[in-house]
Amino acid sequence: MKDVITLGEAMIVFNPDTTGPMKFVNGFKKYIGGAELNVAVGCSRLGLNTGYISRLGNDEFGKTILTFARGEGVDVKEVDLVNGYPTSLNFKEIMEDGSVKVFFYRDKSPTLTMKPEELNEDYIKNAKVLHLTGIFPAIGGDNLEVMMESIRLAKKHGVKISFDPNIRLKMWTKEEAKEVLLKILPHVDILLTGEDEMDIIIGESEPEAIIEKTREFDIPTVIIKRGELGSVGYDQGQTIQADPVKATKVVDTVGAGDGFDAGFLYGYLNNWDLERSLHFANTIGSMVVSIAGDNEGLPYYEDVQERLGEVERIER
Repeated sequence: MKDVITLGEAMIVFNPDTTGPMKFVNGFKKYIGGAELNVAVGCSRLGLNTGYISRLGNDEFGKTILTFARGEGVDVKEVDLVNGYPTSLNFKEIMEDGSVKVFFYRDKSPTLTMKPEELNEDYIKNAKVLHLTGIFPAIGGDNLEVMMESIRLAKKHGVKISFDPNIRLKMWTKEEAKEVLLKILPHVDILLTGEDEMDIIIGESEPEAIIEKTREFDIPTVIIKRGELGSVGYDQGQTIQADPVKATKVVDTVGAGDGFDAGFLYGYLNNWDLERSLHFANTIGSMVVSIAGDNEGLPYYEDVQERLGEVERIER
C-alpha cells in the first residue's frame, strides 16, 4: 500500500545562472519541477511509500522526468509518455533577495490527454492519502473532471484527500480559480493552504477567520502556511500556532510550500500531534529555500533530525 499518491503535471525547470531580470540572463541550468511531483519526492525522501499519476511528453524531457522520479523512489506505473504533446517547461527569474517569477510553456500539456475513465481505481484505493493541487485543473481540458473522478474513487475506498490550492494567477483568473476550487473544498480532509489563496477562494485571509469559514465545508484538518511567520493548524477542535524556523539563507523560495506539505503529511501519517507536525513542516520549508531548485532542497529524514537537533552529524 502507498502512503501518499499524487496526481499532477511535472515539467522541466530552467533556473538562471545569474540573478536579475531574465532578459539579461544568458544561461540556464536544467532542473525538474511540478508541485505534485515535488510532494511525492519530498514524502519519499522522508521515508514514505509514494506514487505519481501523470502524463509526460514522449520526448527527452519526459524521459528525464520519468527517470528522475524512479530514482527518487516514486512509483511511476501510472505515468505514461504520450506522442504529440511536448513536456511542459518552466523558466525562472530569480532576484537577489530570493524572490522568483516563473514563465510557463505548458499550453499543450501532456496531461490534457488524460480522461476520467482511464484512472486506475485499484491504484487509488491502495493508498492512504491522495494529494492534489489547484494547478492541475487550471491547465484546462478534462483535468477538472479527472481530478473529481480521482476524488470520487478515493472517497469510495476511504482514502484521505490532501489538497493545496496552489493558485497560479498566470494560469487563470481569481474568479475562475474561486469557482473551481470551491467545488473541491467539500471533499477535502487535509487542507494545506496560504492566507492569500483563501482570500481568493473564501474572502478571508486571517487564520482564525479561515478556520471558522472552512468549517462550512466540514474539513477536519486545516493548515495555513504563513512563510516567515510560521504556520497555524486546526485539527479536532484544536488550533495551534507554530513559530517559524529561520532559514540559514534564502536562495530560491519555489518548492518551500511543497516541502511543507510533505513534512506535514509525514507527521499526519505517523499520528504525530498537531504541534509536532507543524514544527516539522516549518523546518522543512526553511530548509528548502536555502537551496536552488524546485526539489533539490527537499531533505531526507535524517537531515531534518539534524536540523532539529535530534541527532548529531559526524563529518569525519
